[in-house]
Amino acid sequence: MRVVVNLDRCEGNLVCEANAPRVFRVNDDDRAEVLVDDVPPEDRASVEDAIRLCPRQALSWAEGAAGRSEQ
Repeated sequence: MRVVVNLDRCEGNLVCEANAPRVFRVNDDDRAEVLVDDVPPEDRASVEDAIRLCPRQALSWAEGAAGRSEQ
């Protein structure tokens, strides 16, 4: 499964990186970046937590999505 970041909503609160550091990184521009094309099974629970806890609801699952970030 793929996870995407809605860059219009992302404020770089670091919740995603704190919960799933192998999947997310917050860059110098205070926007989250997805580090993997396909989330490995062992990281899916932590990504679910990141999605649920994101204060701006900027993260979501997107099966078969072509990209990793949305604007």
